[in-house]
Amino acid sequence: MKGRVLVIAGSDSGGGAGIQADIKVVTALGGFAMTAVSALTVQNTLGVSGILPVPPDIVAAQMRCVLDDIGVDAFKSGMLDRGEVIRAVAAEVRAYPDIPYVLDPVMVAKGGSRLLQDDAVDTLMRHLVPLASLLTPNLPEAEVLVGHPIRTVDEMCRAAETLRRAGARAVLLKGGHLEGDILTDVLCESSGIELFSDTRLHTRHTHGTGCTLASAIAAGLAQGLSLRDAVERARRYLRAAIASAPGYGAGAGPLNHAVTVEPAWGARGG
Repeated sequence: MKGRVLVIAGSDSGGGAGIQADIKVVTALGGFAMTAVSALTVQNTLGVSGILPVPPDIVAAQMRCVLDDIGVDAFKSGMLDRGEVIRAVAAEVRAYPDIPYVLDPVMVAKGGSRLLQDDAVDTLMRHLVPLASLLTPNLPEAEVLVGHPIRTVDEMCRAAETLRRAGARAVLLKGGHLEGDILTDVLCESSGIELFSDTRLHTRHTHGTGCTLASAIAAGLAQGLSLRDAVERARRYLRAAIASAPGYGAGAGPLNHAVTVEPAWGARGG
């Protein structure tokens, strides 16, 4: 076991996304997962039917107690639904500028439920994006963040660069919402842009794909992989997890988070 990952996100009672998925992903990739729960959701493959917020001071206290005792090699955040929680998380992450931070700007659940309040988007952009080692929006999230539609891979590249210039050190803009049988993700760093493409897997079992990818990348960074290598391994893991999904539920089913790929971690870690 190598690489301590502190995940700040919501709980998914259905186990396919959120904190539950994050723990499974980090464990499957050979890391050690710790959590700060930001909200409790009542959720299954058909959607979200309730949300219980966790007070911001309790979210921050969860982070501090882990940092003070166990230590952290990478942060990953997912569902942060309110501005006050975003500011609380930012205050804790800001104190550790050398620890990689993967920011998944979760806004809408797979079933369509809002998971980020409209008035919190600006707070996210101002307080968290400038701290991110990697920002991982999907297309709908990126459209909200840049303020205009994104319809092509070229437009994805321009949007990723816009978000990088907004403060994130790197951006992985995910192209799963574009039409077609070839899916392309755009990795934008200060050194340039790299495209990652794969054929689409035609399945309804895609619940938690964003959480899964972001946590897999965070595990790689915690284990000392370069950003490019962490992204490449995370995409292989995600594809294998989708391809071997167990088929549970009547809606967007969960992935097979127990699938394994070569850990290939580097020299860094706990």
